[in-house]
Amino acid sequence: MEVAALGALTLLLGALVLLVLLAVGRRKEDPEPIAATADPDVDESSAVKPSAVKKQKQDKQRSRKEKSAQHTFSHPLLAATLKAHNGNVTCLDFSSNGKYLASCADDRTVRIWSTKDFMEREHKCLRANVELDHAVLVRFSPDSRAFIAWLANGDAIRIFKMVKKEDGTLSFKGAAEDFPQKHKAAIVNIGIAETGKFIMSASADTTIHIWDLRGEILATLNTNQVTNSYASVSPCGRFVASCGFTPDVKVWEVCFGKGGEFREVIRAFDLKGHSAGVHAFAFSNDSHRMASVSKDGTWKLWNTDVEYRKQQDPYLLRTVACSSSEGSRVALSPDGRVLAVSDGADVCLYGCESGALEERLSAVHSEPLTDLRFDTTGLFLACSGDRAVRVFHNAPGHRAAIAHLGALLKGAQTEAMRLRLTQQLQEAKRALEGLLEANAQAQGQQ
Repeated sequence: MEVAALGALTLLLGALVLLVLLAVGRRKEDPEPIAATADPDVDESSAVKPSAVKKQKQDKQRSRKEKSAQHTFSHPLLAATLKAHNGNVTCLDFSSNGKYLASCADDRTVRIWSTKDFMEREHKCLRANVELDHAVLVRFSPDSRAFIAWLANGDAIRIFKMVKKEDGTLSFKGAAEDFPQKHKAAIVNIGIAETGKFIMSASADTTIHIWDLRGEILATLNTNQVTNSYASVSPCGRFVASCGFTPDVKVWEVCFGKGGEFREVIRAFDLKGHSAGVHAFAFSNDSHRMASVSKDGTWKLWNTDVEYRKQQDPYLLRTVACSSSEGSRVALSPDGRVLAVSDGADVCLYGCESGALEERLSAVHSEPLTDLRFDTTGLFLACSGDRAVRVFHNAPGHRAAIAHLGALLKGAQTEAMRLRLTQQLQEAKRALEGLLEANAQAQGQQ
């Protein structure tokens, strides 16, 4: 009897152990959703596993790369498409001698292109590596033998100098030390004066620093514009200007003594007339003209060749309706005759004399433009927005020059002047016809 009871008890315990093992095995095979145990208020559909998040990120990056790689663009005025970067190009700058174009991207490189190769089928470039960081802004030195770059992660300026190797090739060497970190907000632009006397950096929190070339701060400005959207050094090297949330552009003069020593920064003049914040502005090469584009849906052209020390204000030359958006850029040709305005991935070119829309370039890049610049000769307009840099012939500039020569010819008072202007007019017309014909042939061969 006792033996039977003991056997029954043994069977019961064995069955219980078997049930426990089965339950544990099933739990391992079918785990309970993390979202259900972690937070009962979270919708199960919103819970994403780490592997899924990683896959989504990879798919997004792949889609972005494919979109940039697949984007094609053609236009009769397109002179060149510069392709070498593996990341999105963030900034462009032409050297003051007109020989080079610098571009920086988030692929940790700065590329230096030769402008004389724009019309060639192959576009070679020099590469400068940005160690352990990448540049978001780049500006040439006045002698075109160095450039400064703003580091994305370092939040500082680094100087790169051009050096010649033993084999005769050129390379770039970064300075041993970067400028000190002084800005507390995102950077909006940097610049170096054509005189070589100072460097400017501006951040979104209304701060502008004026530096010497050794990285010492000479002056700090508060623009009082709530936020800065853009700032720049004038091509003549005298002025620093900024725009932002307020409907004006503020301009200062950076003053130096006869011996080259820094003296002060004084307020020069303001550009007033917009009814909303200003996206960006640009100078002509001699700083006698400025253009601004605003959230109010207009661009304005100003005569800034004034004696501001005698309280003379700039005066408005023209107001033209245009399309613009956050991040829009504006470029003014060196002679002040052509204005380019970006809106997303589109670019519009206007004649400054008439205000008429001369050219519309649609979907130039697969993403919104990041920079827009005329070269120092006014022959080319370059822009960036994805991994490519596109360079256009400034045909509106040629047409403006032809119109200007025609007007001068009508007012010529001597036979010698009429002959000279007639010859110049014919040469300008042939140059325009030649570049359009050559470009059409190049487009047909691609």
